[in-house]
Amino acid sequence: MTNVATDAPSEGGLVFHPLDQFIVKPLFGDGPVGLFTITNATLWMAIAVLAIVAVFVMGSKGRAIIPTRVQSVAELMYSFVFKMVEDVTGKDGVKYFPYIMTLFTFILFANYLALLPMSFSTTSHIAVTAILGFGVFFAVTILGFVLNGASFLGMFWMKEAPAALRPIIAVIEVISYFVRPVSHSIRLAGNVMAGHAVIKVFAGFAAIGIISPVSIVGIAAIYGLEVLVAGIQAYVFTILTCVYLKDALSPHH
Repeated sequence: MTNVATDAPSEGGLVFHPLDQFIVKPLFGDGPVGLFTITNATLWMAIAVLAIVAVFVMGSKGRAIIPTRVQSVAELMYSFVFKMVEDVTGKDGVKYFPYIMTLFTFILFANYLALLPMSFSTTSHIAVTAILGFGVFFAVTILGFVLNGASFLGMFWMKEAPAALRPIIAVIEVISYFVRPVSHSIRLAGNVMAGHAVIKVFAGFAAIGIISPVSIVGIAAIYGLEVLVAGIQAYVFTILTCVYLKDALSPHH
């Protein structure tokens, strides 16, 4: 959420642009954004990575029997994700825990950092979430063929269904499978962007004196909701990754 400040009323009435906060800009200078340009998105992704390192490496390096607060937070997240992976994918999926833990922590930290004033919401951009979503898709698909060979395709063929319906169901399953990375990435970006845009809209109405108190209450309410959404979206992305991983490990389940 790059800016929640209200835009000043113009002569023609109140004007504000809730989507301006999602514009990717160069961090240095005003030139065009190129392939290697350091932008506000780059900065806040780097901050998210540094925050993760601070919590899990620096904050937990002592490994005290009586943990510090930072160590307790790190252990809680570790246990939460590990149990999720084990419950959804089984013992065979535990070996892929580091990858899933990395996804969860990056999305979680990026979502919460975006709630700071004057920050930037990296996970509101489909360019970021698509990399995460398609990364999961390709990793799971490749793993499925490596572990199961051609039998991995059996997940699209429903033997329990009537013979006449199997080809139709197979086509539907194939389409559904290839839509996974799209829905996986759009769900995260869309929910994060919507919440931040609504906050900016309420902030814009704060410039109108008569409804300013209502606008402030609305901002507080939506912000509180976004605190929940930030964690829920990280959880949803992660558990869907576990479900897709289970398909690769056990395509005939």
